[in-house]
Order: sequence, then C-alpha cells, then structure tokens
Amino acid sequence: MPRFPLLFTLCALIFGLAACSAKQPQLAVDRESAIPGTTVSKQGNTITLLGTGIELGQQIPSTDLVDASTMQTVDLQAYRGKVLLLSIVPSIDTKVCETQTHLLGEEGDMLPSTIQRITISRDTPFAQKRFADEAKLTDIQYLSDYKEGAFGRSTGLLLDGPRLLARSVILVDKEGIVRYIQVVPDITHLPDMDKAFAKAIELNKMQ
Repeated sequence: MPRFPLLFTLCALIFGLAACSAKQPQLAVDRESAIPGTTVSKQGNTITLLGTGIELGQQIPSTDLVDASTMQTVDLQAYRGKVLLLSIVPSIDTKVCETQTHLLGEEGDMLPSTIQRITISRDTPFAQKRFADEAKLTDIQYLSDYKEGAFGRSTGLLLDGPRLLARSVILVDKEGIVRYIQVVPDITHLPDMDKAFAKAIELNKMQ
C-alpha cells in the first residue's frame, strides 16, 4: 500500500483534532457595575433600566416569581436562613446567558449547600426547564419573571424596549437583605462570577 495516502490521512486527522480542541474565544467579563434603575449598553447602544433601583442594605422586594420545576409561585422574601445568589439573565437561550448559567451550576458546585443558587429570567418556566434538562444543570433553581416583569420593575433591572432583565448578580443574606449587586454595564459581557462566589461564601459565614 502506498505510504503517501496513509501519511496524508494521518496528517488530516491530526489537523482536524487540533482544530476541534482549539479554545473558543473567551467572553468578556465586566468588573464594574451599572446602577440599577439607570442605564446599561448593548454593543454601544444605551438601554434604559425601568423600575425602582434596588440598593444595598434594603430588603429584597416581595414579588411573585414562578418556579420552573414546580410551576408554583415563589417570593424571595420567604427564603430566610439561606444566602441567595441570584444570577439574572436576559434569556437563557443566548450564548452569554448560557455561559453565565453554566458558571452558576458548575463552578458554583463548590459553594456550601446553604447558599441557594437561583437563575432568574423572563423566559417562560417551560423554556427554563427545557434548558435545565438539556444542559444537565438541574441542581440550581430557575425562577421566571415572565408574567408582568414585576421582579425586574421592583429592582430597576427591566430593559426598556425588549422588556428583558438586565444581566446582573445579586446576593441576599440570611435575613433577606441585599448585600451585593453587580449590574453588568454591557449586557453582552459576563458578570464577575468569581467575585460573587467569594462574597457569597463570606455572607454564609456570618450570622
């Protein structure tokens, strides 16, 4: 058998494997925060945030969210005794939101069980459950603000125009008090999840 075709095949295989294993471009991570109730941007375009801007030191607002796994109404004020790590995304069916949720579900596995990891979006509960099952990220909770955007309005995180939620992370302590907020200034970027995880661990040691 001629050696050239075999050598060509091996080279093609090695090249193909190298191409498949090449790292995909990493998504940008924002370290700063916009102020709830003001503005964020998307690809250079400014978007107004509707509603009352949430602030550090206040109670997490009482609003009705829908649990994707049970279809039951949930109020975040009822979660006393646990630190809440709220990962808020515009839509779980986009690349950046998917990555953020994977970070919450996979990297967040290191967090103590007394820290409740929750993804909040305006996707329907059915879309959230489908995503959780397909991505095998069923160990975090999914809450939907799809009805009226009440959570978005009560926190100043509702995007004017698309009426989706601004990409952000909120930490709530065991007494229901907001202790950390990052609203990603450019919603096409990721939040600083490492910083949020570290802060959640700090809060979990308190009280």
